[in-house]
Amino acid sequence: MNKMIASLTGLWQRIPKAALFAAAILVQCALLVLMVADRMQILREGTEVTLQTQPVDPRDLLRGDYVVLRYDISQVPAGVLAGKSADARNPVVFVKLAPDANGLYAAVSVHAEPVTVTAPEVLIRGRVANYGGSCGSGRRTFCDNLLIKYGLESYFVPEGEGRKLEQARNQQKLRVVAAVLPSGRAAIKRLLLDGEPVYEEPLY
Repeated sequence: MNKMIASLTGLWQRIPKAALFAAAILVQCALLVLMVADRMQILREGTEVTLQTQPVDPRDLLRGDYVVLRYDISQVPAGVLAGKSADARNPVVFVKLAPDANGLYAAVSVHAEPVTVTAPEVLIRGRVANYGGSCGSGRRTFCDNLLIKYGLESYFVPEGEGRKLEQARNQQKLRVVAAVLPSGRAAIKRLLLDGEPVYEEPLY
């Protein structure tokens, strides 16, 4: 075993540093391509849902030029999960959404595992936030109300545009159209200001 380790160590040391550096760059590029491809899949194939934003106060000045977003579906009753054991402090949950009379998607129920939905319902995947979703001495029990993050809580905007959109958000004039895959993964597709598109994510 020691000889094998020594042999591998010697082989590693003989590899030019330039080759190792190039390999590291290639790995990083591959990971970046996979991330972009994954997001493209969500935006191209996901079901569109329109979500109402909620005021957020105060503004987080340390986050740069992007809008912090919170939704009607960010806090939902735990329903049948209330008081039950969670598998982690920040468990993954699946929220069933359905459109209301205005076409805005609202939370219907929340589940620890994926459930069957019928169009126009969708199932969106989220994670219970660490500041209000788990209760009990070990923080492993679902509270009566859950704060949930879906990966839709921020959106980068051109420099100087953030404050205008935050004001619209706090006046509840800003809505978000998200794309949701059957797996529950979601991504922001466009922003609506007074019902009109103001920013849209490219599909490539």
